Amino acid sequence: MYFKRKQSSLAIGLAFAALWPALGQAQVTTLPSIRVAPQESTPLQPNTAQERKRLDQVPGGTNLIVPKEQERQATLRDVLDYQPGIVVQEFFGGLDQPRLNIRGSGIQSNPVNRGVLLMQDGLPLNEADGSFVISLLELRNTGLVSVRRGANAINPGATTLGGELDFQSLTGTNREGIKIEGGSFGRFGINAAKGFQGERFDGRISFSHDKSDGYRHHSQSRRTNMQANFGARFDNGVENRTYLSYTDLKFDIPNVVSKAAMEDNPRGVLGDGNTMPDQMQNVYDRDPNRKTKQFRLANRTYWGTEALNHTVGVYWQTIDDTFTNPTTSSPTDGHTYGVQWQMAGTQGSLDYRLGLNWARTDMDRELHATRHGENFLKFGDYDLQAENRNAMLGLAWHFNPQWQVVADLKYSQAIRDAKERLSGNRLDQDWSYFSPKVGVIWAPNENQRWFANISRSNEAPTYWEIIGNNVPPAFGMGNNVPVSTRLNRLDMQKANTFEIGGNGTWGAGRDAVSWSLTLYRSEVRNELMEIADATGAVSEVINYRGKTRHQGIELGLGGSIHGLGDGALDYRLAYTYSDFRFRDGQYAGNRIAGVPEHLIGAELLYRLGGLRFGPNVRWVSEAYTDHANTDADYAKRDAYALWGFKVDYQHDKHWSAFIQADNIFDKTYASSHLIRAKYPATPGAPGFLPGTGRSFSAGLSYRF
Repeated sequence: MYFKRKQSSLAIGLAFAALWPALGQAQVTTLPSIRVAPQESTPLQPNTAQERKRLDQVPGGTNLIVPKEQERQATLRDVLDYQPGIVVQEFFGGLDQPRLNIRGSGIQSNPVNRGVLLMQDGLPLNEADGSFVISLLELRNTGLVSVRRGANAINPGATTLGGELDFQSLTGTNREGIKIEGGSFGRFGINAAKGFQGERFDGRISFSHDKSDGYRHHSQSRRTNMQANFGARFDNGVENRTYLSYTDLKFDIPNVVSKAAMEDNPRGVLGDGNTMPDQMQNVYDRDPNRKTKQFRLANRTYWGTEALNHTVGVYWQTIDDTFTNPTTSSPTDGHTYGVQWQMAGTQGSLDYRLGLNWARTDMDRELHATRHGENFLKFGDYDLQAENRNAMLGLAWHFNPQWQVVADLKYSQAIRDAKERLSGNRLDQDWSYFSPKVGVIWAPNENQRWFANISRSNEAPTYWEIIGNNVPPAFGMGNNVPVSTRLNRLDMQKANTFEIGGNGTWGAGRDAVSWSLTLYRSEVRNELMEIADATGAVSEVINYRGKTRHQGIELGLGGSIHGLGDGALDYRLAYTYSDFRFRDGQYAGNRIAGVPEHLIGAELLYRLGGLRFGPNVRWVSEAYTDHANTDADYAKRDAYALWGFKVDYQHDKHWSAFIQADNIFDKTYASSHLIRAKYPATPGAPGFLPGTGRSFSAGLSYRF
């Protein structure tokens, strides 16, 4: 522990040392602006301007995120905060599995593992059944994050309500360096990267290691990541790039507590007290955790011109994943293979795209009832094969310099075969479906773009929904109670979405305001839901037998105000409104639990030369934790506002540092919660995940 504290103290001390000259001279010295050469753009590695141009051809809501604009990039929320339409709810505040939600897609899953297509350099990261382990992502080796919300996704295999996120790797053309970070609760991280570049080739290799003791008891986490890529450019517009990555992840799970217990001791867990839930679900004894290793190899080749080009990608990844909740351990060994081809071209005023995508995952999953944190009884052994076949046709007709009509049609076949070896039971399911979209874009001038579209999304269940189990908490106490597993026959979740909005800038010059606004409404059928029982364990997965509706507003603002002395005021704001309801059926008229209705993120930074400092806030409205909308204080998650403050300083083109304070008023709040059908009448039922208290972090970077 002494060494851990020394690591954090060293990082903070180094950051203060780098910041001190700036703090001492800020009132009398204005540092010159640092000019950075534009990133080279190639078809496989577009720069920011090129990717923005591509997103402008999408008739719907998008986000373009540049992680390097944030000094701290340790977690998904560090990078995706202040982005309209993207809701990130942390679980434990470390290197864990935050809830990523776009338009409510996948929010009903536990662990959170579906609802969007994650991509690395244009190729899927998800397993073929649609699942993913989101905490495997390494943001510090990402140059751009390109997000196409909802059915605006352009990948042939992206058909879900949430859309797609493409994490584009840094290459040898980007600057390399070393970064060290430290902070509260044993947080320590280091990242180092080295690149090389020739006339026709480049390469980059990076290494990172992160660890945290965690804010709550039993919430330690660590992650080690290595990534490399190599690219070559040939004559006649040919480009090839190979990607390699390995990640080793492990985090403890402190699990849920009652609201009263959270307010009394937000760092506590079940097992700290003497109540019946403490005895039945003692976290120290049961040791819930997740251990995941992933190896991935991918290659992409591009050839052609803007008039006609082809892109072919292949990838292979393995995953060794053991997810252990308080009663059950689920070791999974999987191999995923995929190939993707896309052709794009222009014929007069018509742009066209064709695409094919195929992916297959062979997976073995066991189920073990646990006792005292160890596997005690094997009661499930599954042989799983998932396969996806996708075809896409996209057209964009520029019938007027200001107008274009965009239409996409995707055809998909999804196969989910499962066999339980111990009993011989099997369930083979397959679905064939179309996912069409038609939209219009109006750009009256270079500073405005308006759009509207109608689309259909489809989502097949993952094996986390198809395979069910029942292990009562009493089993772990040595009682002779039955355990069981089952295969769930589920329908596909479908939605029709109507969307309208726009983006652009107000004003001109350096004080121009960037804005984006999207309004959407999705009519959903057969929504996939995982519902916890009174103890907090997931008791069943269902298609809701009734219609549901997801609708909302996604608003973003950003810009700078100059003329404030020698400096400027940089600001950004994101507002996401989510109105999700049951239209009919058992819970007709009620709100769907799990998503805050209002979410606001805002940041205000004063910039003086290379120095920036200022406050930020994240405000989240109250939310129901059950679909019955139990209106009792112990059953609702309260609204909260988290205030922070950060200082970052770029000394020259080599050195930079930051200091950041989060939750500076030490607010006790629930960062997330279980989703139940109806909250138990007993106020002591566990269901809330306490968020991280007041914390500090600092980092120092050197770029070669």
